[in-house]
Amino acid sequence: MEFTKLDSFVIEKMSQTKIPGLSLAVVKSGEIVYSRSYGFKDVERGLPPTSKTVYGIGSVTKSFTALAILKLAGEGKLSVDDDVSKYVPLKLEAMGEPIRIHHLLTHTSGIPALAYAEAFIRSSLGLDHTWLPLSTAEDVVAFMSDYSSWVHSKPGAKYFYLNEGYVLLGYVISKVSGMRYEDYVREKILKPLGMYRTYFEEYGVSKDPDVAVPYIVDRDGHHVRSKFPYGITADGGILSNCEDMSKYISMLINRGSLEGIEIVSPNSIELAERKYVNIPASLFGDDSYGYGLVVTDNFLNRRLIRHSGSVLVYTAFMGYLPSDKVGVIVLANAAGYPLSFIGMYALALTLGYNPEESLHFIKQDRVIEKLTGNYETYRGTYRVSVKRAGDFLLMEYKDRYRDIQVPLVPVEISDNYMKYYTLSYGSRVEVEFTVDGDRVTMIYERYKFVKRSS
Repeated sequence: MEFTKLDSFVIEKMSQTKIPGLSLAVVKSGEIVYSRSYGFKDVERGLPPTSKTVYGIGSVTKSFTALAILKLAGEGKLSVDDDVSKYVPLKLEAMGEPIRIHHLLTHTSGIPALAYAEAFIRSSLGLDHTWLPLSTAEDVVAFMSDYSSWVHSKPGAKYFYLNEGYVLLGYVISKVSGMRYEDYVREKILKPLGMYRTYFEEYGVSKDPDVAVPYIVDRDGHHVRSKFPYGITADGGILSNCEDMSKYISMLINRGSLEGIEIVSPNSIELAERKYVNIPASLFGDDSYGYGLVVTDNFLNRRLIRHSGSVLVYTAFMGYLPSDKVGVIVLANAAGYPLSFIGMYALALTLGYNPEESLHFIKQDRVIEKLTGNYETYRGTYRVSVKRAGDFLLMEYKDRYRDIQVPLVPVEISDNYMKYYTLSYGSRVEVEFTVDGDRVTMIYERYKFVKRSS
């Protein structure tokens, strides 16, 4: 397999979005077939990361929490159909119906995000003045005491990604097992898999000699040394590395077992990978949520199981294709280019595809790149610039006194023609781009612009 294309792609995207360091590993049939690290785990000291470097995995942690619930269910100690209130000192219901463990696993409780994790992470990292001192699951239960005023739909009716729900699942695991959530996951999942450098607590991380420094990339592209927001647990608190996570992925691919050690039954894996609810923001058109995992059947005509994670200073992506026994883990020490795109790029290469042609989101990304730059009208009488803002474009005009930005919303994107729209005094205005070789033309209102430079 040729991974030179992957290396070039990763370095390009790290450079564009200022990611300081990144590690990835591709596994096939239980073995790491490609492993590579890029950039710096410590920018100030010029230290490179390795496949053993520890990063936070964010919400990839949710798959561990779901697996722990399924393990307890398989042992007959609970049922996913149990009311959450059976285990948690909070009467959880939505529109008169009880919220069950299944609803928390699938983010279908009917409660929109209460944003505890967002507030906790921002306050922990000093990003704003909010202070939310929630250090335990009991604190989160107390924080949720007025949740009923936030209910939007009946349980099972609608998908609302709810970090608080996974904190409650961690609480359930503690109550049923008689162990701290962290200890249960460590004893029942991490240790049997040999994931000895996977952590929840600061004291373990502080003793590890190979940990990536967490960074915030500020608005000017500078790397600001930061810290991990310790205190989050069942919803996003694990820190791990590519070698350990490769074992975890291999276990999932192998239907719950690794090297003769069964973590959960094959039936539990099947339940985790089942489609329960459609995800509104769908990359492939059929994206659904299982138990702590996102599922699609439209990745290169295969079923892809995946989950991303972010705690702002660390980002992560885990994905695998059960049919091909192939998986990938990608970890970085800042937010930037989506690691999911890098991971799926690696999976496509592993299967023998050219990701630049076979992955629609990569093709679309390349097309949008062509549109950014400096434009002018006939003989340079009017000049504007077009910049990227996520999935949108910003057309910008500057003069001595003003900076005017016009947001452009995508409507149609193909290889050579792209249509966007904006609003002007309540009216919809279409903006058209045409690509002919190296020549890019933009039609906006009465003007024809031609791109002159990037």
